[in-house]
Amino acid sequence: MKHTDSDSSRVSGRDLLATVGPFVLLGLVLLAIAYWVLQPAPPRHVVLATGTVQGAYAEFGERYVDILARHGIKVELRATQGSAENLALLRDPDSGVDLAFVQGGADRKAERDPDADAGLVSLGSLFYEPVWVFYREDAAQRLMGDARPGMLGQLAPFRLNVGAEGSGVAVLMEKLFDANRLAPAQLHLVRLSQTPAVVALLDGTIDAMAFVSAPESPMVQMLLQTPGIGLMHFAQAEAYTRRFPFMSVVTLPRGVIDLAHDQPPDDVHLVAPTGTLVAREGTHPALVQLFVQAAQEVHGGAGWFNAPGHFPNGRTTEQPLASEAERFYRIGVPFLQRYLPFWLANLIERMWPVLVALIAVLLPLSRILPPLYALRVRSRVFRWYGQLRALEAEVGHRPADDLARELAALEERVERISVPLAYADELYALRQHIGLVRSRLQAQRSAG
Repeated sequence: MKHTDSDSSRVSGRDLLATVGPFVLLGLVLLAIAYWVLQPAPPRHVVLATGTVQGAYAEFGERYVDILARHGIKVELRATQGSAENLALLRDPDSGVDLAFVQGGADRKAERDPDADAGLVSLGSLFYEPVWVFYREDAAQRLMGDARPGMLGQLAPFRLNVGAEGSGVAVLMEKLFDANRLAPAQLHLVRLSQTPAVVALLDGTIDAMAFVSAPESPMVQMLLQTPGIGLMHFAQAEAYTRRFPFMSVVTLPRGVIDLAHDQPPDDVHLVAPTGTLVAREGTHPALVQLFVQAAQEVHGGAGWFNAPGHFPNGRTTEQPLASEAERFYRIGVPFLQRYLPFWLANLIERMWPVLVALIAVLLPLSRILPPLYALRVRSRVFRWYGQLRALEAEVGHRPADDLARELAALEERVERISVPLAYADELYALRQHIGLVRSRLQAQRSAG
């Protein structure tokens, strides 16, 4: 029977698959287990706590939704009263909130309990959030004459809204009042959420309102351009930064609101905590990387109070900086992500230590594959040697014709054996030995 090269190739391929297959399967199983344990792919759904409707946090949240959607991540926004509530949600393991915008100085609990922030990490500072104190100019005229308020103590006779419970501004204003030795009994405080407070300010129900927000807030933009509404200049702004390390002095430049109408007509000094993005400590590293990159896109430009590239950064954060965020601020976008799709770059970055470990384990085991392959191929030839040897041992003890028929059947089966060319010498040797046994049988017949 004639055997072609393709027959040998098919047999060789089967032997190779049978030898290497279990080894490859073991590697794949170990890799699958590592993937299951490490979970390199981020979850496809994440909850971001923002703030009040029409606030700056809500506006920024919508932009994060669009950016993360490019990578297949759905960001669910959860409206809240503000930073204090956001922190409470992050600390509650059953809230479902993964990340939140948090205003510097908005946490009363952390001051009372040093361990309150355990399990929380910061993704960095994102923007300045000035303390905006808007007042009705007619109320200031009635209560102060020709003067304009420049210190918080001057607001004592004003009906002043300081934000609803759960908002960061409510906590921050308590700290500022305390620093000015102003007891709540000395003030006429109102606690409305942002939108009702703006309505109350415009209709004269209250005389002034304080809230903390980035200038991108639609409410800030509207009040800055509303006739009859003034913005308090913090005459002691520098002193606040000495008392509160999370505070910075920012200046609203003359004319920045409206150059044509010279609004504001003078530089206005404000105090500003920094808005940060806070996450649970167990948040997937790839999600942290995506959110920090999104922060770069959303907050990296020039603003009223900062030059381009100033934000985001890892400074002035009250929670420890997440390691993935620290890496971003140190080296920028990871090398692989500059050239590969995010999902592929992230997979390689998260799995390469495992791949190296698997190679270190499997490489020594791979040394046994060539001997196993050779043994498997040669066994196809060697197993017939046992039958041939048994036949040879019967020469002289059994009839030669019977042995000749068995030898012919054995030779026919050997003719159907196909082996790779590298092992053909064993096959030809077997055929040669069959010929030797046949010669002995013929000699026995001649002698008989």
